[in-house]
Amino acid sequence: MTGTTSSPRAGQQPGPDYAELAATLRGPTIRPGDPAYDSARAVYNAMIDRRPAAIARCADVADVITCVRFAREHGIDLAVRGGGHNAGGLGVWDDALVIDLSAMRSTTVDPAGHTVRVDGGCTWGDVDHATVAFGMATPSGFIASTGVGGLTLGGGVGYLTRRFGLTVDNLLSADVVLADGTFVTASPTSHPDLFWALRGGGGNFGVVTSFRFACHEIGDHGVVIGGPVLYDLADTAEVMRWYRELLPSLPEELSGWLGLITIPPAPPFPEHLWGRKACAIVWCYTGSHDSADEVLAPIREFGSPLLVGLHPMPFTVLQSAFDGLYPAGLQWYWRADFFNEISERAIDVHLTYGALLPTGHSTMHLYPIDGAAMRVPDDATAFAYRNGGWAGVIVGVDPDPANADLISDWAKRYWRDLHPTSAGGAYVNFMMDEGADRVRASYRGNYDRLAEVKARYDPGNHFHVNQNIAPAR
Repeated sequence: MTGTTSSPRAGQQPGPDYAELAATLRGPTIRPGDPAYDSARAVYNAMIDRRPAAIARCADVADVITCVRFAREHGIDLAVRGGGHNAGGLGVWDDALVIDLSAMRSTTVDPAGHTVRVDGGCTWGDVDHATVAFGMATPSGFIASTGVGGLTLGGGVGYLTRRFGLTVDNLLSADVVLADGTFVTASPTSHPDLFWALRGGGGNFGVVTSFRFACHEIGDHGVVIGGPVLYDLADTAEVMRWYRELLPSLPEELSGWLGLITIPPAPPFPEHLWGRKACAIVWCYTGSHDSADEVLAPIREFGSPLLVGLHPMPFTVLQSAFDGLYPAGLQWYWRADFFNEISERAIDVHLTYGALLPTGHSTMHLYPIDGAAMRVPDDATAFAYRNGGWAGVIVGVDPDPANADLISDWAKRYWRDLHPTSAGGAYVNFMMDEGADRVRASYRGNYDRLAEVKARYDPGNHFHVNQNIAPAR
């Protein structure tokens, strides 16, 4: 997928003076031709190659306000970039002004109150570094280099979901720059409609400059028991049937996501397994270590695994375990769906395409959304898929641009055959440019309310470089 040139907005004035903007900002403004331009416009997914008009690396909230007002005054498209991990590369846009939050990365932990305040440019590695030192964590995702802003605004599915809910279920408040340049704090008691929409509605409503989250004590002073259990690919059907039945019966302190992978050709994996296709479950146990043997016994005793890699480790280690395997700059093609069940028909599709994994980095994952996340009503937040199922994602990945068609074709065919077994929508953080109908399906009955909140806070749809929710008319 290559960059898409956006059409000029009605009434757009030619040639805005970016030198004027730069003179009013504390952070640098990077333009085409500047030595740092190519690195500044690059995002995690190297299939995205877009050329913004300017990238404002904001130093503070005042810079963000100035950029929003400048873009509005001149009719310029706005893109907002936090960690840059978005599947569709929506942190950059052709001819747009990019509000780059990556320099805003402070965290403040309140250990007594079990909260953490996080700037909008932080990654989850920044947050975990701050909180795990106190034996606590906030529910997040599975890759430490993921941006806090993008993951949170899309919902936030991760290792702690079964025990403590989604990231949005742990959001206490958010500081937001709105489309008119005003600054508000959204919480249950201040702009509650905006607060509701931010919890899953993506970047449609403003630029979130900071978040405040609840934190939870995990493991033994932040040390959990986790890691992969790998099975021969031929055992996939048996493993999937066992996993779908076992998971709901497990204590919520234990969670595990399932994937079809190629075992990486590097330590700590044994050399005789390098390059072998496998079915993997990556487990995370955050409960008392005194109970670990009993809780983990069903995991250790099932089947004939190729490897049982369960070990005590700081939560930060598990959270960052895949960062080295998936650095920024790889080619990615994503397709996704929610699933209420792992059906026999779905298992057949997984068997077919697992055997056809096109490259060593390409994979399929199923992330559980049950336990604490399932006990939150569908309409309590914008995130609507809380049926005790899974967020599924198929990703074709490779470092070589020459393989872009190969990995894209595999992912498209896999998704085409698997989609009929799905619940209909998809986790918006895993979506590329798939159209308005897919966005609507991903919010179920919450979509119309989101469109009303959008009309209230951004009636001109200035924040539209996202999985866009059009304002209600």
